[in-house]
Amino acid sequence: MPVTNVSQDPQALTMTVVADFPVSVRRLWDAYVDPRQIEKFWGPVEWPATFTRHDVYPGGESHYYMTGPDGERSGGWFEYLAVDEGRSFEVLDGFAREDGTRDPESPVMRMVFEFEETSTETGTGSRLINTTYFNSAEELEQILGMGMEEGLLSAMSQIDDVVADLQSFAAGRAVDTQLIGDNQARMSRVIRGPVEEVWRAHHEPELLRRWQLGPDGWTMPVCEVGTSVGDTYRFVWEKADAGKDAGNDGGERFGFTGTVLESAPPHREVTTEAMIDGDTNSGDMNGGDMNGGENTSTTNEMTLTSVEGGTLLSLLVTYPNAELRETILATGMADGMESSYARLESEVLAAL
Repeated sequence: MPVTNVSQDPQALTMTVVADFPVSVRRLWDAYVDPRQIEKFWGPVEWPATFTRHDVYPGGESHYYMTGPDGERSGGWFEYLAVDEGRSFEVLDGFAREDGTRDPESPVMRMVFEFEETSTETGTGSRLINTTYFNSAEELEQILGMGMEEGLLSAMSQIDDVVADLQSFAAGRAVDTQLIGDNQARMSRVIRGPVEEVWRAHHEPELLRRWQLGPDGWTMPVCEVGTSVGDTYRFVWEKADAGKDAGNDGGERFGFTGTVLESAPPHREVTTEAMIDGDTNSGDMNGGDMNGGENTSTTNEMTLTSVEGGTLLSLLVTYPNAELRETILATGMADGMESSYARLESEVLAAL
């Protein structure tokens, strides 16, 4: 158990938790900013957490829910007020309703997480100081009465195993695919290089044409990028030489189109995505007709986070249903993404 002290100050309306770790500040910080890692210890042992959004930058948000032994859920959210990378972040912390939206009838607390370097017998370690600020003595009593301290201690009993795992979340690993809920999937990969360069490579057509190609043998003849909320994008890929021996002048094609719903450079972008007719002259931009009229549109949430070794790229895809998620993932989507992301990493490193 890394927790070394828990104290309450009724006058200041605070509860402070101090925990010490035999790892670097950078390693501990990454455990908090990587959704794959924080969800392994944010909830109590019997109530594991699932993060559906985790955007650690000023103005960003995190959304999560904890699942109990009988399948019941309890949700929460953070709103990031300040982030000093590697040193501290400050959030508003509240409860969420079943649909994931904020519960306006529940208390909202302020929490500050501070990360400090320490010295240990074996070298350099780190310390986390987590202070929760309550709005009143009644609120402090209410929240503590709900088992906040016990839950927090149970949750943090799991963190040692997470920070000791240096391999599962490191740079150099292929795309990691995680199924979330009934109809979501999160793809994660560390791209060697800074956040700003990874963002740029997603929004400059010339760069996109060089890396976002999937398996070998494909080109990207159409690359219309959306950069602002409300913009429409369109990408079309063509397999080199496919079909030309049959007498036509084009290769096998497919494409996607969508709209930019949110944009917070260089950290977060949300877009819709629907398949379109790969014939760039067809004018088919509706995206719903490729499967007999079935809705195949997805919502894609991309978050870029600075971590040790580069940039953690997280892509949360929300499908219309579980069946479509299974069908799409079974096509080898993750393998195609890994081919593209390996090229992306090369492009980013070449620009440094």
